[in-house]
Amino acid sequence: MKNMFDVHTTSLTKGIGRTKEFEKKGLAQYSVNVGTKCSHGCSYCSSASLLRMHSSFKAAKKSPFEDGYAIIDPEIASKVAYNAKHTWNRGQVMLCTTVDAWCPAAQKYNLGRKCLEAILAEPGWTVRILTKNAAVVDDFDIIEKYRSRVILGLSITSTNDKISSILEPNASSITERMKALKLARAKGIRVYSMLCPLIAGIANSRAVIDELVQFGEEIGSEEFFAETVNRRGKALPNTQNVLAENDFAKEAKAVEAIRHQAGWSEYAVELIRDVQASMRKYSDIDKLKFLLYPSNLLPEDEAQIKKDDKGVVWL
Repeated sequence: MKNMFDVHTTSLTKGIGRTKEFEKKGLAQYSVNVGTKCSHGCSYCSSASLLRMHSSFKAAKKSPFEDGYAIIDPEIASKVAYNAKHTWNRGQVMLCTTVDAWCPAAQKYNLGRKCLEAILAEPGWTVRILTKNAAVVDDFDIIEKYRSRVILGLSITSTNDKISSILEPNASSITERMKALKLARAKGIRVYSMLCPLIAGIANSRAVIDELVQFGEEIGSEEFFAETVNRRGKALPNTQNVLAENDFAKEAKAVEAIRHQAGWSEYAVELIRDVQASMRKYSDIDKLKFLLYPSNLLPEDEAQIKKDDKGVVWL
């Protein structure tokens, strides 16, 4: 069931910004974001911790950690167009890094399509699309037109539509996202796999990982990104609570177990090993980029990972 939400507006100062963090991840040199609060409502989202000081929250009289609302810049596409035209050192732009350009609130203003058009109107830019919304298929005509300059990803965070509907209430179902990626494959659109996050108790079993990697191969993914769930802010307690409230007690307990460093560190080691093994069996390990922040790892677990860190991107 989709949750109700209020849409607040803001005016961002920049359309396209430099993003050294995402360049380090191997995703893009530049980013576009269409607001400061996404309306997909993902329980594990850590963006609030990054954006909490932005003035738009005070203007909306909302806490960045509250749910049930979005903050969008309806005029962001004009700023993207200006920056696309006036930036000389061009490269790859990620659309988007924090606020999904195809989330329901952004769809209200058709921001995904407008931003995509604004970037691609200028030569020298390429675009990496990342979304959790199958509404992106409505813009496949643009992507097909510029197929050599666009690569598409829809986050696949589980194989269970019921769980995804609880943790990502306003996003498209996993089935819908997979259908969109299959359609992209049929149309000759370049795609990559975004398996982020692979949450404990939900998507960290070898069986689930194997299924996701095999699906990525089926659609011709050029790259596979994978990641642990972020411990920042309220991501884990929120996820644990929403699972418990919806009778997923086993899954809630698995999330609770990684709220502490020792549990999270063990989970990270096992997840990396299982993703590596699946990539070696069903795909190509050279396509893997497992994004890892080592600050939460115990020293012995970090040392264990470094014995075989093929595909690991240390952040």
